[in-house]
Amino acid sequence: MDDTDNSVGVVKAERARFDDAFALSGGGILPGFELVYETYGALNAARSNAILICHALSGHHHVAGCYADQPNNLGWWDNMIGPGKPIDTDRFFVVGVNNLGGCHGSTGPSSIEPNRGERWGARFPVVTVQDWVAAQARLADHLGIERWAAAVGGSLGGMQALQWTLQYPERIRHSLVIAAAPNLTAENIAFNEVARQAILTDPDYKAGKRPVIGLRLARMLGHITYLSDDQMAEKFGRKRRTGAGSYGFGVEFEIESYLNHQGDKFAEWFDADTYLRMTKALDYFDPAGECGGDLSAALAKAQADFLVVSFSTDWRFSPARSREIVNALVHNGQTVSYAEIASVHGHDSFLMQDAHYHAIVRAYLDNVKL
Repeated sequence: MDDTDNSVGVVKAERARFDDAFALSGGGILPGFELVYETYGALNAARSNAILICHALSGHHHVAGCYADQPNNLGWWDNMIGPGKPIDTDRFFVVGVNNLGGCHGSTGPSSIEPNRGERWGARFPVVTVQDWVAAQARLADHLGIERWAAAVGGSLGGMQALQWTLQYPERIRHSLVIAAAPNLTAENIAFNEVARQAILTDPDYKAGKRPVIGLRLARMLGHITYLSDDQMAEKFGRKRRTGAGSYGFGVEFEIESYLNHQGDKFAEWFDADTYLRMTKALDYFDPAGECGGDLSAALAKAQADFLVVSFSTDWRFSPARSREIVNALVHNGQTVSYAEIASVHGHDSFLMQDAHYHAIVRAYLDNVKL
């Protein structure tokens, strides 16, 4: 079956409001919050077929399908989710949510702060993966879901899928941790800090304006880390643009043009304060930190079965980092399946249409009992 067919079709975003105060890991307290989400498929009578999709840094709730007034705006994982696709909406009730602190409708820096009547902006508190999972648990309660059949995510989304098994071990049966890691390396924290400094030192940000230059640079740096050297060589190589050779500092190489385009596009729609908070959540994530660095001890509380997937050319979250999770689970005698996919697409491989990768996810979920 061609997974590019069989879209879920036209979808509609929904909004859930939670009025109780919400305490955050960093000490901040929100006086209630909202989450924007979408659902695909139908919840069965036993409420046992729900799958949570956790998004990565710049992701959101629009995971599959399109909007009636935006037919070309496909969800970011539309090739994975739909009727007959690896995450089969004929069988599962799938939920996508924009995380707390996001900029796609859920309460975040671009939202109005209730006691001030103006946007939160830089005053919005720092959020963590633990905070996101706690907020997602409230959404599950709102939807009448006592236990997820699975939580699925790539990159930062994979960290959330892992955190679910530790924070609410009795509320999740399977965790699909894709292109992720048990924590960030020093190199990855360094990349995030450079990206943050691009925003924080932008004069417009300091003046309370939209830091377009800083956002552009942050996205350009991030995008380099999402791609593999092989992919960039194949797609761009040393190709020059027409008229190149001025011996100046204009955009002459195709890779320069591509990165500038990605930066410009990102700066048009993403919120800088959300970007700062998403990268900090990545930096802080470290389940083993509470157990003296012993990942096996940290994962021992998990009751879920796991599928861990990595990609050969992903150097940001390398296969070796995924194998740390696998080895810790094996050490504990927990149930885990592991696949390392040969791919040229680097870290972005988890978003791509890949027959082997999709077949593995499909086969695993086909064996999930409802």
